[in-house]
Amino acid sequence: MQFKLPELGEGVHEGEMVKWLVKKDDAVKFDQPICEIMTDKATVEIPSPIQGKVSELHVKEGQVVHVGQLMVSFNDATSGATQAPAGASAAGPAVPSKASAPVAQAAVVESHIGNRVLAAPSTRRLAREVGVNLLSVPATGEHGRVMRSDVEAFAKGGSPVAAKAPARSNGAAVREERVPFKGLRKKIAEKMRQSMDHATHFTYVEECDASALVALRVQAKDLGAKQGVKVTYLPFVMKAMVAALKEFPILNSSLDEEKGELVYKHYYNIGLSVQTEDGLTAPVVKDVDQKSVLEIAREIQNLVDRARAKKLTLEDLTGGSITLTNAGSIGGLFATPVINYPEVAILGFNKIFRKPVVKKVNGAEQIVIADWTYFSISLDHRVVDGAVGAEFMKLFIQYIENPALMLLA
Repeated sequence: MQFKLPELGEGVHEGEMVKWLVKKDDAVKFDQPICEIMTDKATVEIPSPIQGKVSELHVKEGQVVHVGQLMVSFNDATSGATQAPAGASAAGPAVPSKASAPVAQAAVVESHIGNRVLAAPSTRRLAREVGVNLLSVPATGEHGRVMRSDVEAFAKGGSPVAAKAPARSNGAAVREERVPFKGLRKKIAEKMRQSMDHATHFTYVEECDASALVALRVQAKDLGAKQGVKVTYLPFVMKAMVAALKEFPILNSSLDEEKGELVYKHYYNIGLSVQTEDGLTAPVVKDVDQKSVLEIAREIQNLVDRARAKKLTLEDLTGGSITLTNAGSIGGLFATPVINYPEVAILGFNKIFRKPVVKKVNGAEQIVIADWTYFSISLDHRVVDGAVGAEFMKLFIQYIENPALMLLA
């Protein structure tokens, strides 16, 4: 019996074989995940509608596979069509829907140059929970990354499985290593190239007094903690974006080049760039204008937690109208982010830092210490003029510096 790649979602006709979860001669049960397929939108696990023994895998990892293409053959096989949920069939087996398809994303990577520890936040959190100093843990991950298994083994007093040493020739270490360019990294490359080939990028940067925002966030953080919600600056930034976008709707649009139409979005779905071990992804916070700061904070927390647990869905990754990228936790004054095509704008939120500035206090100029930051926005110059982008940023900054004004927006 043969199994062909089923439909993966609306408008999705192909995907990349990221990983086989079974091998030849494995016994497979009904609905057992047999592989991971990456599409333009997400990576999904494909369950088997067949029970039997794998006789042959027809697709290699890293290969592009099309809907209807033969993937795997089984011996001693039984179709699971009669046991599948309503809507599934032997000819077209059910695949995880937009609401259930897990995304192969991992936790955000943090690299601390000073102590040379490379580990995901989930690994760092585990280390804190079990009282382990990451500096003391032998790393077995690629490029010296400390893995969860390394922390677990160290906490138990054992030793992690040693990583394979580089191949040696005549006693000398190999100076280059080649690894397949595939999976999410390859999809990111394709999306970035598409954006740069189509959108005409320009970036505008503006500084901002974030003192009032910092003070408001302190109050909101305490309130959120009582409700079990972690409140960051991001919900406030999103609300300020919406307030400014209502005055400059051109930034909340996309360009349909095929039809020659500019599509104005009358909704505010903000994608949030998240750096993962596999690369960059942008889950979307839907209907930001209709939600409170605490509701947005709770949704962001949920998206981040599910990203780290590899449980994002196709629905989480679609429908965005504009994107927010936050590099502030890493550092840097500002950046020139690449537009999440076919959107026309991406806003960069950078680190908040303390600095002396000149302010008017009781009518007189004085040097005071303020919380300061820079915002950068990359725009598609085919759609958004420079003056429009600058005026948008001026209004956006006004809302950030005076958060109470958002109540009037």
